[in-house]
Amino acid sequence: MKNSTISRRKFLGTTAAAATLAVIPFNYSCSSGVQKKKPNSKVGGVQLGCTTYSYRTMPHKVDEVIQYLLLAGINSIELRSVAEEDLGIPPLPVRPGGVELTDQEKADFAKATESAREVQRQWRLSLPMEKYTEMRKKFNDAGINVHIAKFAPSAWSDEEIDYAFTAAKVLGSYGISDELSEMSAQRLGKFAEKHQSLAILHNHSQPAEPGFSFDTYLAYSPANRLNFDAGHYYGATGIHPNGIIEKYHDKMSSIHIKDKNSPTGNPAGENMPFGKGQTPIADILLLLKKEKWPINVDIELEYAIPEGSDAAKEVALSIEYMRNILE
Repeated sequence: MKNSTISRRKFLGTTAAAATLAVIPFNYSCSSGVQKKKPNSKVGGVQLGCTTYSYRTMPHKVDEVIQYLLLAGINSIELRSVAEEDLGIPPLPVRPGGVELTDQEKADFAKATESAREVQRQWRLSLPMEKYTEMRKKFNDAGINVHIAKFAPSAWSDEEIDYAFTAAKVLGSYGISDELSEMSAQRLGKFAEKHQSLAILHNHSQPAEPGFSFDTYLAYSPANRLNFDAGHYYGATGIHPNGIIEKYHDKMSSIHIKDKNSPTGNPAGENMPFGKGQTPIADILLLLKKEKWPINVDIELEYAIPEGSDAAKEVALSIEYMRNILE
């Protein structure tokens, strides 16, 4: 397949995006609720969006995330841990960095973590679902839909997994996502069936492992789906992602998009700003546009943010880069 690309330099030179990034293009005020224009990131029939993990380096309460999304004109998201953090979940202890713990310190930390996880379990099971109804209203009033809720609950208790699927449905999501593993595929699929929802599994570099097959994970439940990370796939294998998309498009709810070098690139497997890496982003988007497959495409921002910029501005640049391909 032809590897269609658009250079970042050409993109910046032919759009006004770089000059307007400091100004939110949608007059939305969290305090007044006034909004003159709603965002729309569905371009050429392809629903573009992002995972809120992209904003992890910035303050990211829900109200703040909404402003970042409006800056980029995004109307569809994968909502990650920001949901529970915004609602005040008690935090887990932070492991001290840069020091080697003694055996006793390791034991103490493990005990503190176990205790904190129980506190979190009790918090989840006592949380009124009205809190998620209110959160959904905030997003929806801004013109933003939460298509996936990433609670990543495969290691939680059964009751907490029920909570996750219930909360996802209240948020308006068609499913929850977690990292691809035997445990997540086995446990979450059955709960997804129970809740008439989907268990959506996100890959990293596993496809490069000998004998790997997505079929193994999909076979555990008819409710299992893929959150195919095309960047991680290409960065690990160097293989064009469209072959996987074509094969599994009916089992693929969403694609994480990033620009990443191949294993033989320079630097090898590195996350890069959109247009500077080797991932065939244009090919992926144009395939979805041509086939009209209903697969969400979400930016997962993982490259080093340039000096003078921030994650919100970089997500906006990346969205405009993809708009330029699809329009």
